[in-house]
Amino acid sequence: MQALIFDCDGVLVDTERDGHRVAFNRAFAELGIDCEWSVERYGELLLTAGGKERMVRHFNETGWPAGHPDHDALIASIHKLKTGIFMRLIGEGSLPLRPGIARIVEEAIAEGIVLAVCSTSNEKAVQAVVDGMLGPQRSKKITVFAGDIVAKKKPAPDIYTLAATQLRLAPAQCMVIEDSNNGLRAAKAAGMRCIVTISSYTGEEDFSLADRVVPDLDGGNVDIPACRVVIEGSAAA
Repeated sequence: MQALIFDCDGVLVDTERDGHRVAFNRAFAELGIDCEWSVERYGELLLTAGGKERMVRHFNETGWPAGHPDHDALIASIHKLKTGIFMRLIGEGSLPLRPGIARIVEEAIAEGIVLAVCSTSNEKAVQAVVDGMLGPQRSKKITVFAGDIVAKKKPAPDIYTLAATQLRLAPAQCMVIEDSNNGLRAAKAAGMRCIVTISSYTGEEDFSLADRVVPDLDGGNVDIPACRVVIEGSAAA
């Protein structure tokens, strides 16, 4: 096993429902946009990867706000404001790490395993989660790949392929921790192994491609030895 790679939202912290959704709604309100995403609506939008893309989908389906003829500029302005709000939420410490994350990161560091985060979310927001929730001693060991760093977002494998290339990893020796079907498909398409930790919005998704599916890392007894068993078993198959 060469590397342990995490998605961010829903994997490191349960950010989607109580972080990103809340930040989007506050940004809409601050800009005077008559839009508020319910828990259920945001769950529907999560089938589209990327915050900017979710807004485009929503407004295409429900109508664009009046007085904003430049849709690209509108999306950019909302997303910039939302990112600032989200990072303030992270700074307040209102979004704790999911069970088992700190433990398995410590295990990986102790064993010299490469650590990375691969996310379709804004790079600054992802880095804020890594720095703020994992702390400086852990975060400096983690390489972040996020946002628009690749042309195609999950379920395309591009971000995982980029991580493998830049970190000089053999994909088959990498364990990915994901929480969504899009992320799972991306990891598997990149030739990596993948354990799914189900998050608030993903319980009904198809995880048939996963090497394991668990409620969280502690509840599923996922540690570095367990990850090695999955990798070695896949290699032998």
